[in-house]
Amino acid sequence: MLLIVGYIVVLGCVFGGFMMSGGHLAALWQPNELVIIGGAALGSFIASNGSKQLKATLKAVPSALKGSKYTKALYLELMAMLSEVLMKVRKEGLMSIEGDVEMPEQSPIFSKYTAIMADHHVMEFITDYLRLMVSGNMDAFQIENLMDNEIETHHQEGHIPVHSVAKVADGLPAFGIVAAVMGVVHTMESVHLPPAELGMLVAAALVGTFLGILLAYGFVAPIAATLEQKLDESSKMLECVKVTLLASLNGYAPQLAVEFGRKVLYSTERPTFMELEDHIKQSRSR
Repeated sequence: MLLIVGYIVVLGCVFGGFMMSGGHLAALWQPNELVIIGGAALGSFIASNGSKQLKATLKAVPSALKGSKYTKALYLELMAMLSEVLMKVRKEGLMSIEGDVEMPEQSPIFSKYTAIMADHHVMEFITDYLRLMVSGNMDAFQIENLMDNEIETHHQEGHIPVHSVAKVADGLPAFGIVAAVMGVVHTMESVHLPPAELGMLVAAALVGTFLGILLAYGFVAPIAATLEQKLDESSKMLECVKVTLLASLNGYAPQLAVEFGRKVLYSTERPTFMELEDHIKQSRSR
């Protein structure tokens, strides 16, 4: 939503300032320039990416228009769920959660936390490492190293759309120059026309440079920045799970293990100690 608000501000200020200086918006409407710039950018995007990268980017870009789902409420749900699982482990042993881990959708614990269950990647991350803990064949250092590798892989995969969109933004100003040069070439071959008409051709050529820069920094680059922010937030959620499970594996009580996870969250979403305690109590009473 903020991306759209930003677009409105960009358009309002750029075109509003142009009109305030006496400019006419009709002079900026050059469909041929848009075809050259947009077509070249699209072709470059297709040529520089494989099918997997194209699919990942096309799937990720619409999410930039949505607000972040990683809110304080979601983290409270996550930590309450982890706390309940670890409490059961502490009381009944690791083998007691084997059924929960194998079929989380039928688990009386996991099924209560629908917001977390909806995120299949997070649930897979949690259940996979709980399964390794249940097996008892790996120590904390091995599991931590495996978690770090998986989070790094997740970050690298998530960075593919960011990189692809950023490359398009980097190329748009150059494609704007291409459109402008082609407009100048057309102007030079039309020197037989009256000066007024030549002036219109020059203006149309200059619009190409304007559009390339505006689209790059006003529209496409913000999409890449938004996708990168969302990627960082998704990785932070996995880090919260990682720190909590490792603290439990190292012998800390569930209350302390969850506190370890709370501490790694960004301050803007991190609940206070009392907020987390109250939410955990409410969750257990459900």
